[in-house]
Amino acid sequence: MKINANTKIAVLLKQHPEALDAITGISPKFNKLRNPILRKVIAGRTSISMASTIGGCSPEDFFRALEPLGFEIDRTLEVRDEIVKERLPDYLQQVSSAKIIELDVRALIDSGTDPLNQILHTISRLEPGEVLNIINSFEPTPLRQLLGKQGFESYANTKEPGLVHTYFFKKETPGVVSVATMPPTQTDLDTANLKDGPTEWEEVLNRYQGNLETIDVRELPMPQPMHRILEALENLAPHKALLIHHKRIPVFLLPELEEKKWSYRIKEIDTDRVELLIYSD
Repeated sequence: MKINANTKIAVLLKQHPEALDAITGISPKFNKLRNPILRKVIAGRTSISMASTIGGCSPEDFFRALEPLGFEIDRTLEVRDEIVKERLPDYLQQVSSAKIIELDVRALIDSGTDPLNQILHTISRLEPGEVLNIINSFEPTPLRQLLGKQGFESYANTKEPGLVHTYFFKKETPGVVSVATMPPTQTDLDTANLKDGPTEWEEVLNRYQGNLETIDVRELPMPQPMHRILEALENLAPHKALLIHHKRIPVFLLPELEEKKWSYRIKEIDTDRVELLIYSD
């Protein structure tokens, strides 16, 4: 395959299974591509030239890493400026500051509180033409993915390490959010009684005894727990189940599991310890 500075990262990854290792070896900044959600969000819209700017390297570094894999390099093609220069989406170029509603969730997360209820409440009250700006210490990729299914456009701007502004805008009926495809809130979980009793939990646990993979994500900062779980599921053998030690019920993960046809059981041990069993029927 012939590639150039305008070739998208997603095309490289699809073309050759070893391209991911080659790219992550260029710069530590590319290690985020190992997370399946980030890879889905980033790779499809990022060219070699754009990635070079982000990673502090050059397209030639990519070419040297990828050429041994059989890629044919075209060094003559000019880089398209419109691809290299990341432009603000139209809705952010045109919106007035009075129409940008800010929601800083850093204090909530630092206190151990899930900000989902506050986010959903705020976004459901947006007036036509308003933009929600969620201020956080990381890019909320699971939220971007879920709200994207609701028709929201999003744009993340890293102001500095540990400070990310993520903007959400819906062109039509901004306040309408479909409950059916949104992650459950903590109240939803309590009302629906999704926390399994000991009988259901033990039945599934015994069924997969000797065929359990276990991971502990309690010490990982958000959003790494969800990324780590999805990565483990990608590599999980069909006859095995994944046992997860978590600090809280991962509400953003549950719709993703149902979409991918995974079954799960939840066991709440105490206020800051939850176990989750994920398996394929």
